[in-house]
Amino acid sequence: MLKLEYDKKEIEEVIDRIVKRTMQMDLTWDWPCGVAYFGIADAYEKTGKDEYLRVLKDRVDELIDLGLPSVWTVNACAMGHCLITIYKATGDQKYWDIVMSKVEYLRKEALRFGDNVLQHTVSANNDFPEQCWADTLFMAAFFLLRVGVELKDEDIIEDALNQYYWHIKYLQDPNTGLYYHGWDNIAKNHMSGFYWGRANAWAAFTMSQVGDILPKCYLYPKYMDVAGSLNDQLAAIKLVQTENGLWRTILNDESSYEEVSASAGIAAAMVTRANPLHSKYINKAIKGMLENVSPDGRVLNVSGGTAVMNDADGYKNISRDWIQGWGQGLALAFFAKILVSDDLQKDGAL
Repeated sequence: MLKLEYDKKEIEEVIDRIVKRTMQMDLTWDWPCGVAYFGIADAYEKTGKDEYLRVLKDRVDELIDLGLPSVWTVNACAMGHCLITIYKATGDQKYWDIVMSKVEYLRKEALRFGDNVLQHTVSANNDFPEQCWADTLFMAAFFLLRVGVELKDEDIIEDALNQYYWHIKYLQDPNTGLYYHGWDNIAKNHMSGFYWGRANAWAAFTMSQVGDILPKCYLYPKYMDVAGSLNDQLAAIKLVQTENGLWRTILNDESSYEEVSASAGIAAAMVTRANPLHSKYINKAIKGMLENVSPDGRVLNVSGGTAVMNDADGYKNISRDWIQGWGQGLALAFFAKILVSDDLQKDGAL
């Protein structure tokens, strides 16, 4: 079992601060909101605090009343995560109908290439022809898996696992275990080819969730690739953790800054995976993360939105001065997971 050192009341108080500050943000219907509200939904599920569900539902209702986007994108499907939670808590069909409209888009309209791999899209345009990015694992693959499990729909589950499988094949470096940010299937390369921190967080965090939510995961051959990939990644990524308990925006570049959203996602994956040998790394991360939450609940040192940049300086010069929805959401996911960590015990092979 994990052996973690934390003050439960302190973690609960930090979660409360982050939720309140997040709800002060003017987030609209897209991926920053999707990740932030996933974090609040996760905090509700782990703490049982009805207040978190209430404020989340009220805001989502307001956004629905203002009007949904006319066109979905892969990134905008991230909003489906909180809708699943709200639907399960309330039973109100309107939330599930929106969830299924996103599934319909991903399954029948979203651009794909190769073996039905979702192309990363941020608008209605063909933004990145035949490119897959690690971001899509959170925005779409993890979302599809949650819906497939909820519906007991094997086709949707297989589609989700297929996304994981091919993102692993395209993005994980078998020599290091770390993940590249993106893959260009036309040029057949990883573009600039850096191990971007948040890309590794998207991969690690979402892969860590699969075994938790997929019943009899061991009966799905592609799941064994997920488990193997995650084990290799975490074994490698622990070695580039900084003395402050964080990870850098380019993982293996000591001249790049420590980036807190990546650190939160990676550490949350470690908690979920529950390998006892990771306890000391998680404990360092708890300390490092707590030091990066302001008194009013802002998660600090989170890099801005980041495309697959042309060079190392492109990644290292992205500002980390502003509050970001993905920083708030991933920090909430990490702290919420800490609260239930005492109950985690995993089969080392799965």
